[in-house]
Amino acid sequence: MTGISRAARHRALSAALPLLAVLGLVLAGCDAPWAAKSMEWKRIVPTADCDCADGSEFAFWERRADPTRVVFFLNGGGVCWDANSCAFTSTAGEQEGESEFYDWNLKGTNPENRSGMFDVTRSDNPFADHSFLYVSSCTGDAHLGNVSQKYSDTLTVEHNGYANGTAAVDHLARNYPDATEVVVIGKTAGSIAAPLYGGLVADRLPDARVTVLGGQSGAWPDNPDFNTDVLDAAWGAYDTMPDWAVRGLTAREWGVPRFWTQAGRHDPDLVLSRFDYAHDPNAAVEITEWEHGDSPSLDPVPGFDELAVIDANERAIEAGGVNLRSYTAPGSGHGIFEHKTFYEIEVDGTRLVDWLDALVTDDPPEDVHCTECGS
Repeated sequence: MTGISRAARHRALSAALPLLAVLGLVLAGCDAPWAAKSMEWKRIVPTADCDCADGSEFAFWERRADPTRVVFFLNGGGVCWDANSCAFTSTAGEQEGESEFYDWNLKGTNPENRSGMFDVTRSDNPFADHSFLYVSSCTGDAHLGNVSQKYSDTLTVEHNGYANGTAAVDHLARNYPDATEVVVIGKTAGSIAAPLYGGLVADRLPDARVTVLGGQSGAWPDNPDFNTDVLDAAWGAYDTMPDWAVRGLTAREWGVPRFWTQAGRHDPDLVLSRFDYAHDPNAAVEITEWEHGDSPSLDPVPGFDELAVIDANERAIEAGGVNLRSYTAPGSGHGIFEHKTFYEIEVDGTRLVDWLDALVTDDPPEDVHCTECGS
């Protein structure tokens, strides 16, 4: 198939899928073995050199179902970049391993059988039959870091998120070599790296249609000081990335919105998309220090206009030659993936779940954007 794009290969495969589906139903007794079953997770401890911020064991979770369709889920978990925010100290009643800033180990982390996207017994769940890899962040670096950072004489943090995340990508490539559809979904801080992981997955599984959905990081700014002080100096991410992810950019220029541009330029067959609430007060709360403006929702920068930043970021990404599909819902909601609101969100007559179903199985749909977005 040399010389044929992934999109062309996917279209050819899609043409054969109805026959394959019929054959699969016959072989499975008219019902796939994973259909309508709740989540059953297996904990995977990678053999690679992986660990959490405090040096404890890293793991991810797998739900094995349809081997040709996989969701690669990058969970949130918060971020940190100095001795205060990275301290291994539980605060505000958090359990051991968690603080108001980030999770530094996996104690208490368990995907269990959740609602929302993880309720695979619902007929309107577009991912009901998919296999899942559930990758939590426990390194404070949004799945991007690659440095052992000594913040003080008593605090050394293993910003090891990239090694952890790519170990899960390795597992995906080894165990799902015949995947035809991979959906990379990032949640909150976990979503800022989603387009980069989309590119990594596409490199490893070149015959698969790879869709990326970044959930609730549209308001993260492209701030040169954040890029150099955190992404580069604190997390060591800039020097860790594959060449295509940083090509043509200095560390100061390599900001979060550019992740989308770099991934889309690297692989034009990637389907890139995002979801945001227009005025989510928590979506970018981790990085208020680098926000501009005055707004009531993001203390200590009251008045910051999340929607204006979301829309400006999308315009900048698309000005770079990348088509970013987007769904912008009104109001100040926050969680979607693990809540019943996943099925309830509807904007201008289009349900989010229907939009996602079209996104991953058909020609990508038009953008959905609230007209009355609230405040």
